[in-house]
Amino acid sequence: MAIQSLKAILIAPVLLGASVILSAAPAKAEVSVASLAQESSDMGAVTSVSQLSDVKPTDWAFQALQSLVERYGCIAGYPDKTYRGNRAMTRYEFAAGLNSCMDRVNDLIAASTADMVKKEDLATLRKLQEQFAAELATLRGRVDGLESKVATLEKQQFSTTTKLRGEVIFALAGALGQTKATTTGAAGAGLDTNTTFSDRVRLTLATSFTGKDTLLTRLNARNVPNMGTAIGSNMGRLSFGDGGDNSITIDKAYYRFLLGDARVTVDATGGELYSNVENFNGQLASDSTGSISRFGRFNPIYRYAQGGSGATVNYSFTPQIGFSAGFLAKNANDPTAGNGLFNGGNAILAQLEYKASNNFGLGLTYVRGYDRNSTAAVAPAAATDRPVVSGGVGSTLSNRPFGDLATTSDNFGIQGSFKLSDAINLGGWVGYTSATAAVSGNNASIWNWAVTLALPDLGKKGNLGGLIVGQQPTIKSGVGAESVTNFFVEGLYRYQLNDKISVTPGLMVIFNPENSSNPTSYVGTIRTTFQF
Repeated sequence: MAIQSLKAILIAPVLLGASVILSAAPAKAEVSVASLAQESSDMGAVTSVSQLSDVKPTDWAFQALQSLVERYGCIAGYPDKTYRGNRAMTRYEFAAGLNSCMDRVNDLIAASTADMVKKEDLATLRKLQEQFAAELATLRGRVDGLESKVATLEKQQFSTTTKLRGEVIFALAGALGQTKATTTGAAGAGLDTNTTFSDRVRLTLATSFTGKDTLLTRLNARNVPNMGTAIGSNMGRLSFGDGGDNSITIDKAYYRFLLGDARVTVDATGGELYSNVENFNGQLASDSTGSISRFGRFNPIYRYAQGGSGATVNYSFTPQIGFSAGFLAKNANDPTAGNGLFNGGNAILAQLEYKASNNFGLGLTYVRGYDRNSTAAVAPAAATDRPVVSGGVGSTLSNRPFGDLATTSDNFGIQGSFKLSDAINLGGWVGYTSATAAVSGNNASIWNWAVTLALPDLGKKGNLGGLIVGQQPTIKSGVGAESVTNFFVEGLYRYQLNDKISVTPGLMVIFNPENSSNPTSYVGTIRTTFQF
């Protein structure tokens, strides 16, 4: 039955073409059987309708002739490459042409049915179906169940435009040393040496409306101890923050989008210059999987107005050269006198970035900072929002060289990274701050530097070894000049248990903390990070 249907399908266009040609010819024609036989024997010489010299694409039967000649290989014209479509045709000619086409159709049918399924194959298939009826029924049930679950998931999915990311840190931390550091080097109280166990939890909602933008909202809760307090110096602070009682807050919200070829970030809260621009410290800059110290993440001048509101623009002139400009206001949401978007503590950043290749990068950074004691005018002794010049790292004097007086500063930074190989990355920075008291005009020159070594995939893919040595912010000249200089060393090793869990033991060693002749302090932690 199938073969008969196939024959009908193949023969139909042949009969149609032949009938068209026959209906166009007069009923009478003169041609000898001998000449017809000669012509028929040479029909195979024409394989394309374009080879027929008297057939034009504008002829009304062109499509029919093209199908017969090129698809079926019959009705191919005369030996002289003419078709003679306007002359009369005898019944003998029609019979000869039709026979040629039928022979060709039979060849096509034979070729197309050679591999057709036989009765024996169908019987085997039916037997297998009967033998595996139970398994097929089970599979059908599983497919139906899967379709039902997919439909439910589509109805109940969180959002078609929002992705939810989570991160949890568990940390064991402790300090060692003889006494707490003091600004004078005089013997202080004993260190707070009790081992602590703390956590930091973050849930981030990243929403895109166009596919090229991001609205980010981050929930944060933590109860991380201030290890700077434990040793008497901010030089021992941990990278993943400190303070908190595990209360949930929205600590970061921004909208990032493209404006032409520029990337624009508008921070509503939790703004950070170091996360909006390239900070050139690669894998060690992360507070959850990189450095364990606050100082070891990047040049402290990036921390100006941290947590504020503002905007940053990033633009690439070429694939190698880029420029970033940003503004953050520390007290943007405070309408009281001396605060607000433009009157409170703020920072203006400009950075030129050069990346010769994926292996080398260099940044030149300038930050104009202004910081004030926002509560000093009301109750100086009860001030809670004091100036912070050096990003909350370094000595107490380097952060507040003029006490609670409002301070302006010009900050300059050079930072770079150099990838020696896939397993060795070098980096580092030098930072200089010229701080000026807004009222008295007194000045202080503050320096800091660091050299970093990152060893990706050390011992196992995903692992990271790290070493950071440097000097935390120190006043070298001017008001409060410090004659003793600290020296900072940090070592860490991140072990990647799987793609979502890592464990990072690390140790900080601070020589001459507070830039005074204080005993060496040690801060260690074992940080376990879960990411999902």
